[in-house]
Amino acid sequence: MKQKGTSTRLWRTATEFLFASFSLAVLTFIAFRLHAPAATVAVLFFFFIVLISLWVGFVTSVFICLQAILCFDYFFTEPLFELRMSDPLDLVALIAFSSSAFVITRMMSRVEERTTALRKTNEQLRVEIVERKEAEERLRQREAELRHLVDAVPQHIFVLEPDGRFSYANQRDLDYTGLTLEDVLAPDFIARVFHPDDLPRLWPRREQAIARGVPWESEARLLGKNGQYRWFLIRLNPLRDEQGRIVRWYGTRTDIEDRKRAEEANSKAQGDLAHVTRIMTMGELAASIAHEVNQPISAIVINGNSCLRWLAGEVPDLDEAREAAGRIVRDGKRAGDIIARIRALAKKTGPVKGRLDMNEAIREVVALVGYEVRRNGVTLRLESADDLSPVSGDRVQLQQVLLNLIMNGVEAMSTVGERPRELVIRTQNDDADHVRVTVQDSGTGLDPQSLERIFDAFYTTKRGGMGMGLSISRSIIQNHGGRLWAAANDSPGTTLHFTVQKDR
Repeated sequence: MKQKGTSTRLWRTATEFLFASFSLAVLTFIAFRLHAPAATVAVLFFFFIVLISLWVGFVTSVFICLQAILCFDYFFTEPLFELRMSDPLDLVALIAFSSSAFVITRMMSRVEERTTALRKTNEQLRVEIVERKEAEERLRQREAELRHLVDAVPQHIFVLEPDGRFSYANQRDLDYTGLTLEDVLAPDFIARVFHPDDLPRLWPRREQAIARGVPWESEARLLGKNGQYRWFLIRLNPLRDEQGRIVRWYGTRTDIEDRKRAEEANSKAQGDLAHVTRIMTMGELAASIAHEVNQPISAIVINGNSCLRWLAGEVPDLDEAREAAGRIVRDGKRAGDIIARIRALAKKTGPVKGRLDMNEAIREVVALVGYEVRRNGVTLRLESADDLSPVSGDRVQLQQVLLNLIMNGVEAMSTVGERPRELVIRTQNDDADHVRVTVQDSGTGLDPQSLERIFDAFYTTKRGGMGMGLSISRSIIQNHGGRLWAAANDSPGTTLHFTVQKDR
């Protein structure tokens, strides 16, 4: 390839040389035949060199310039046909012509070089412009394809400015709300679309996440163009530049209305099943409940008779009668509290979470099962933490869990005869967010495989058991932001732990 390029350049130079020489010869012949004066010939040769320099290369121009000088001296300056000059002015003119010719040749060569460079630059610019236009066209096509893809995604997609203002929403989002992009960008968009009950919970956390520059996720109801609200899972993620600055936020809204309805149906079914389980447990505790209610009633009868006796005397003993009446009121309240706890456990109501003292809730359950525990020869010990933090939960549901764990512990020790039957209930602050409750028995224990299976629905180790108690208990605890698990004791028996979120 290199040899071929060199040969081509040689042929081109030779062609330029021959053409320039021939042209100079023709010009010299014409001027000589016309007997043109030397000054005129000098001008003709000057313009000839300028024109030739525009076409041929620098080397050929210099060579033609030398040829022109020789022809001018030989044919047009005295003495003719000799390469010498008799008049000093002719010599000066020749030198001036030669200098001018060489200068012009060099200048034209520079002009040619600059012209060539400009031509190359223009060509490069033209190519770059064409490439840029092609790149812009490809970019427009890709943007159009991406926009079609984003519009086809079965999610609401939107873009926010770094300060949280809306700047884009895909077609699916616009179709759902029935709004235009201008409506989405308007300041009142949030108030028009989001459920008013969700905004007080949703908006402060969203603004806090944007201010901190961290991803954010929440659930809220959005108004559709049909006038109905549907639940959506909303996510926001920041896009950062190389310096870590947020350049925009990308967000999605996923329709979870069907999932919400399924969760509500499942929660209702779990609530119904939990209620049935409580009723069955209450049936198992019928003897214990009867005993607990019978005690204050018997005391009321005894104190009533005493009161009547003190009042029936010839001199009524009002002080003794007053004390007996006070005991009647006390035992009546005690019986009423027991019945109220029984009714609360037996009543079918939805979950109502509130601030709750777990120590107090445990004492109420222990009072309810006290007779059953004693009847089975079990020693129950409470180890309550004095500094226990309040929790957020539903009293009835959490007491159902406690009741189930206590009854399971008592049942597990029913066949133990060679060692004490002890049931320990312990409370403690587990970590910064949870309170832990522990129920430990000294029963026969469970094998490693059963430790996890006991929480499966319909799995039971009790004769005639449904196998739903621990499964329901785990669901209740999970709904309270905690967990329920079992562990084998170092000594005989099993320990069950559950945690509940602290109230904030």
